[in-house]
Amino acid sequence: MDVAALKRDLEGLKIEDNEKLVLQKSRDFYWYSPVLKQQLDGVTADLVVTPKDEAELIRTLATCHKHGVAVTPRGAGTGNYGQAMPLSGGVVLNLAEMNAIGGISTGRVVCGPGAILADIDRATRTHSMQELRMHPSTYNTASIGGFIAGGSGGVGSINFGGLRDFGNILRLRVATMEAEPRVLELTGEDLHKVTHAYGTNGIITEVEMPLAASYDWVDVIVGFDSFMGAAGYGNALACQDGILTKLITPIAAPVPQLYFKRHQKFLAEGQSVCLVMVAPHSLDAFHAFTRRAGGAVLYDAAAASEEDRKGLPPTYELAWNHTTLRALRIDPSITYLQSLYPFPNQLALVEKMDGMFPGEVFSHLEFVRLDGNITCFGLPLVKFTSEARLDEIVRIFEDNGCPIFNPHRYTLEEGGMKQTDAVQLAFKREADPQGLLNPGKMIAWDNPDYDYRSGRTFLFKGLEQAG
Repeated sequence: MDVAALKRDLEGLKIEDNEKLVLQKSRDFYWYSPVLKQQLDGVTADLVVTPKDEAELIRTLATCHKHGVAVTPRGAGTGNYGQAMPLSGGVVLNLAEMNAIGGISTGRVVCGPGAILADIDRATRTHSMQELRMHPSTYNTASIGGFIAGGSGGVGSINFGGLRDFGNILRLRVATMEAEPRVLELTGEDLHKVTHAYGTNGIITEVEMPLAASYDWVDVIVGFDSFMGAAGYGNALACQDGILTKLITPIAAPVPQLYFKRHQKFLAEGQSVCLVMVAPHSLDAFHAFTRRAGGAVLYDAAAASEEDRKGLPPTYELAWNHTTLRALRIDPSITYLQSLYPFPNQLALVEKMDGMFPGEVFSHLEFVRLDGNITCFGLPLVKFTSEARLDEIVRIFEDNGCPIFNPHRYTLEEGGMKQTDAVQLAFKREADPQGLLNPGKMIAWDNPDYDYRSGRTFLFKGLEQAG
């Protein structure tokens, strides 16, 4: 590509071409996976462009289209599947400065794609004691646009399910990648065209999200002598319709003892735990239920002294992908998987898989509501020895009826869809006919004849120049 000509045509916009800074903005948390770390370490863009509003974003897209330059959108870079990494170089479109928050009303908020989730909640709480329905564990650093384009659910999914469920996104404003980019307003079923599509078929320029009532959620840790005790308790608590919770996370020993360093004084050796966020008005009922269920309350932020609370991270920063992050900081050989334990046999499947890999795979569950039923995802920690062994563990999970959403793949299909999303592919043909948006992330576009049964990982040809 002719970088000098591209820069001339983008004159007046905020552009970064310093190699070290461009490399920094060409990264996300791909290093969670030793497989992706090896594959993607050489990936970098040629330029970073940071538009401050929709008009600058559209000008950037039109200019890149004119030059045939790939564009990879980036929020805060907290995703961990390589979603925001530019496999064909080109331009990283940094949306961090499109972060306005406005239009707060009963049950909804309008904001720019670069708005940080915690900032949105601060604004909506101040305005009318409301908050976003769900958020990832990277709440304090992740952007709303990145969450929609690369995430699937998180803290709050115990009540509201996943991001792609009807009603969990109200409206998206999306720019196309054409000679004269169009701006489309998507609602209802049309939202599925771009949600969890890694920005491969349109760039989100504005978001309208639903809100729920805001609470000063109380962090609680409940201890059990066995992991299945914690898992059974988590399932039963999730089914208590009258107790309002936002997070229910069973984690097997010795994970808390090894990796939750600031909570050590509350934990006993060999004790598995269930992390909970509970609404203040539900605390009495929660404690009564926990006593009846035989759980031992190890930590209750509402009852703890100021000294005990000092320096503790919020419970959601022990859960979801933060569990893996805390483990990685101490033991670089740790990685993880993402699985589903399908309803109604989730506890039997959890027990079966928990006993399958002693000393190698350590159980971690997140309870969620899917299609009206309570079940759980697994985010087990894995002692990494080789890619072949990791693939074998994946096969064993799937052979036992536990689908894997593979966090060691950078494509949409291999990471969880397992098949082409025809709606998203059709929209890409319409919105990005030259295939310039985030190339390499949608197999169906790059290689429609790819054999998913081959057992081989899809390797995008654009990675050859990054090696």
